[in-house]
Amino acid sequence: MNSQRMEKVVTPVIDKLEKLSQVNLAAELSWCWGSYQNDQNPSGLVEKSEAALALFRAARDKNSKLVAKKLVDDLESALA
Repeated sequence: MNSQRMEKVVTPVIDKLEKLSQVNLAAELSWCWGSYQNDQNPSGLVEKSEAALALFRAARDKNSKLVAKKLVDDLESALA
């Protein structure tokens, strides 16, 4: 995981999750981001980010305008 890229993409990812009515996942990701900033343990952050990525891919399969390709690419890059 690239922490600098994750720092840039985590807020837009949380915002998009909320717009897609995925409030629980958005809250969990937000909590994991705060936790990561405190203890530098990325396990929860990676897990929730991967869940968000899977959700974004599924949403793009149904309607490519629901989630921007750049957001998906940026999240993939941050997780790599």
